[in-house]
Parts: sequence; C-alpha cells; structure tokens
Amino acid sequence: MSSTMAPPAATNLRDLLSQGWKSKTVKEEIRDNFSRMLAAGEELYPGIVGYEDTVIPEINLALLAGHDVLFLGEKGQAKSRLMRQLVQFLDPFVPYIDHPDLPIHEDPLKPISSLGRRIVEQNAPEDIAIAWWPRDERYAERLSPGTKFADIIGEIDPAKLTGGVSMSAEEALSFGLIPRMHRGIFAMNELPELDDLVQVGLFNILEERDVQIRGYPIRFDVDVMILFSANPATYNRSGKVIPQLKDRIGTIVQTHYPRERDQGIEILQQEIGGDLGGDYPVHVPLFMYQIIEEITNRARKSKYIDQASGVSARFSLANFRTIVASARQRGIVHGESPAVPRISDLGHLYASSLGKLELDLMGTHQMSERQVLDNVVAEAIQIVFSEYIEEHGLAEIAEIFRGGVRVEVGDMLPSRLYAERLQHVPPAWDRAFEVNASENEAMRASCVEFILAGLYSLDKISRSQKHGKIHYET
Repeated sequence: MSSTMAPPAATNLRDLLSQGWKSKTVKEEIRDNFSRMLAAGEELYPGIVGYEDTVIPEINLALLAGHDVLFLGEKGQAKSRLMRQLVQFLDPFVPYIDHPDLPIHEDPLKPISSLGRRIVEQNAPEDIAIAWWPRDERYAERLSPGTKFADIIGEIDPAKLTGGVSMSAEEALSFGLIPRMHRGIFAMNELPELDDLVQVGLFNILEERDVQIRGYPIRFDVDVMILFSANPATYNRSGKVIPQLKDRIGTIVQTHYPRERDQGIEILQQEIGGDLGGDYPVHVPLFMYQIIEEITNRARKSKYIDQASGVSARFSLANFRTIVASARQRGIVHGESPAVPRISDLGHLYASSLGKLELDLMGTHQMSERQVLDNVVAEAIQIVFSEYIEEHGLAEIAEIFRGGVRVEVGDMLPSRLYAERLQHVPPAWDRAFEVNASENEAMRASCVEFILAGLYSLDKISRSQKHGKIHYET
C-alpha cells in the first residue's frame, strides 16, 4: 500500500525535535493507527470476503495486544494478502538517520547500532541529516524453502575482516532481512519448511529482540513485527517447528475457505475486476459463476483429492478466467458482443485445473487427474441445475425440449445456430436465469447448454460426442 502523501519537511534532527516528533515501537504505531481507524469506522481489510465473524476479530485482538502473528490455513485462503494489508496500519512515513554507512533505518531518537549512537552523540542536531521511510517500504517477506540463516538474520562479512575489523565487532556483520526491517514488518511464509538453525535465530529475535551471528551476541534491540504463515498439515506435524518458537508466537489466526458459495462468487467478481469489459466484452450469467465456484467446492470435498493440500481460491479464479477467455475468443471470431460463457467452455478447464489439484493416491483407484476433474465438474453442474429446478420447476425450465429436439453444442459454434433450433424461448427462462435469453442469442445459447447438461446429469436425455462436438437428444 503506497504512501501517496508527501513526507514531512524536516531534513535534520533539530527540525525533527522542534516539531515535537516522538518515537514509537512498530507495534505501538500499528495499535494506535488501528485504534483510530476502528473508532472512525474506516474499512480495515479491503477486499477480504467471508472473514468478518471469524478471522478478522482474531487479527484485531492480536494488533491491540501487540502480538507477533501466525496465519494458519491451507493454500489460497488470503494469508499473504492479510499479512500485506497490515502495512496500512503503519504511519505514512517515519524519520531515520540519513547516513551512507548505516545498514538500517535508525530511529534518530533511539539508535540501536554503535555507529548510530556515535552519530547522535558526536554531532549537533542540525548536522544530523534526516530522511523519511515510506510505509510501503517497511514490509518484507520471504518464502521459507531455501532460506538460509544469512538471508534473514545475517553473516560475518569476510571483506570487512580482511579490512581489519574484529570478528566480534558489530561492524563485521552483514545483516539479513530482519535486522534491515528494523522498525518495520517481516513476514515468513511456510514456516514449517524453515531450517532448524534459522528457526533458532527467529526464536532468539522473538524472545530477546537481539541478533546473534555465529555465537557472537551482538545486542540489537531490533524493533520488528514478525508474521508467519503455515499449512496446518505441516505446522502440526511433530518436529517441523521447534517448540520454543511455537511458544513465542503471540497469536495464531486460523483462516478458512469461503463458507458460502456466494462468498466465493463475490471473491471471483472482485478479482476479475474490469476484465469483462473492453473491446470484446463478456457477460457471465449467474449460473456460470455458480458452477465455477461449485466446481471448487466439490473439489474440496472430493475423496479423490488430497484435502490436506487444499484447493486454492486461485483454482476458481484460473477456471473462471479460462471460460471468459473461451467465450471472448468465440465472440471475436463470430462477432458476438457481448460474448457469453457456456457449459462447453468448461471443456478447457483441464489446462487451468491440472496441476492445481493433488490426487489422493489412496483414494483415486487409478483414476487420472482428468477423470477426477470430469467427475467434479459433473457433480457441480448437477447440484446447480437441481437448485434451479427446485426453485422454478423442471417442467418450466425444460419445456422447450419436450418435443424431441436434437442439439449440437460446442465452444466455437456461433450462437445463431442455437437460436435457429430454438426460435421461441418460454417466458419462464428469463425469470429463472435472470438473463434476457429470449432476445440475446449468445445468452440463449448459454442457457440452452446449461439446461441440456443439467438434464443429462439427471438422466433425462442422452448425450453423444464425436469430433469434438457434443450432441444432446431428447
């Protein structure tokens, strides 16, 4: 979250003191800004859906308590997004001593390094240059696999030893990310994958707020808020996270997938943004949103899919973008505007789904990933179609097909072919699908495919496939 306002005018320590600026720790700063925004009724976590009564209250309490936080949940549950959003609770700018030899952003009133203290002690306030650190630069994160001690804590710098600096001197150190984020926020993703030695270094920072490198206890009162993320399957596995580190984490916030399908659809609509407009617009009927999200819901409940790995919200988004792209391609080729996604567009989900699902090798019974996906898609169509039947009645929805109609469908067939086959649409369709199926050929084609696929899922009609085309027959 970028700081759009200009930094304060103070350029030296004398100006800063004359303005009455006072030091705060990072957690005090976050608590004060959070409290102000909460009291003012401001939006605290923009874009976060479905966590109002579960996750967000726990985060709020952690911020007020001044805790370091672990976000515990499966992939695609907005853990990283939530961690990054905490930046908004920092001040827009904080001052620091502007000196080329200082490796960290030193608080001018409370320097923690020996060089920082010497600068303040040996120079007049008007001679100590001040610069301003924007809040969007006060956040850093790291993915655990491959992370070394030197990356986030630090290492002895051989070049400095060659120059005559003692190994036990503070100046011999090359700092990692956490010391460099002094007065900021550091996030470590996938904590259980972190090497034990690095976990010990984190434990020391959480416990003592100091840095120890290669056995040399360099006392740094590092001021940093530390955030973690982890998957429950690995975090709760014995030996993956050292007990001492677990004990020092102040709050564990348990995330989850959307509890309601409508919440998942809201997330889809939020993430897709303006991608449905432009020169080749796409209009997505509600039932296509529902099917895409239900596919994800079915995958999260499938016995053929490893549920410990989870099914990310990115699964829904990738599939949704695929059907939009397929519809847009059809619209471009056939001059249909707006283009409307259909059931036949789901045939392209292999490309966006495979690789995002991890099969349960004990439960697949030799089923391939494609077969598992086909099963999940079929279940989703049947569930959504059954809901429409329950609300509007099968007779009204399927009325047009009573006379024995044979319809060919396909993702690249022009919508006018459907309109020629079904020239009159019952008024019930417009009520049932909340779309203008009677006047818009592309929308009618989408409704036709939905009804045909739904009737097939209920064994009401037959289906045959040849040369990439699907034929439904009543």
